Amino acid sequence: MQWVDIGANLVSRQFSSDLEAVMERAKGAGVTRMIVTGTDGPGSAASAELCRGREGLWSTAGVHPHHASDFTDATREELKALSERPEVVAIGECGLDFNRNFSPRDAQIRAFAHQLELGAETGLPLFLHQRDAHDTFFAMLREAWSSLPGGAVVHCFTEGPKEAAEYLELGCHVGITGWVADERRGAALRDAVLEIPTDRLMLETDAPYLMPRNIQPKPETRRNEPMNLPWVAREVAALRTESIEELSRSAWDATSTFFRLDEGA
Repeated sequence: MQWVDIGANLVSRQFSSDLEAVMERAKGAGVTRMIVTGTDGPGSAASAELCRGREGLWSTAGVHPHHASDFTDATREELKALSERPEVVAIGECGLDFNRNFSPRDAQIRAFAHQLELGAETGLPLFLHQRDAHDTFFAMLREAWSSLPGGAVVHCFTEGPKEAAEYLELGCHVGITGWVADERRGAALRDAVLEIPTDRLMLETDAPYLMPRNIQPKPETRRNEPMNLPWVAREVAALRTESIEELSRSAWDATSTFFRLDEGA
């Protein structure tokens, strides 16, 4: 079986000492394609550079809402330039995070609006982040939707069936992380997973974050890695009463089509 991890923060400092080994372990687990997340200007450039010339690696270019205070006109131009690189397959990680508010809400809204515009200008899909901001976030996304030819994936979706239905009706894809295996806080997500159409369901680790709690034996470290993506898949397949092989095929096809990973191959 082969897997695509649509959200791996491989330029995180947590991977600085053993990145090559991390990527080799991912391949050993069948995770043969990964999309490296860009979360600010420099990080997006580093993500694209990491992927340059490497088979099975692509990246996103965007500014996470935590870094929205740093978003400038120069940042926008930097992201636009990065979007022209063959390694870059999406704009983001972008959106709103009213949970931690590391950047003021007005700065988050401004940065998100600019990245919605970039999605329209470039034709690339959007790689989205939303925490405790659904109403404002969804209103902005819905208003822009008709101008977004690449569509969008709601990265690390953690909410319930109601929110999932709204995103799906709009036309979004949905990314599922190890949150689905968290018995403490994943109940609503576990219900929502049942409602996601096969051709719009994607899988991700959000490594080095969100270690799946169903891993056996329990890992000695709290650092998540892309090699753990099959554990996310096991939980999703069990909930949906699908075989792991079926999920591997459908998630691979949905992801490869959405991000156009086989174009030019």
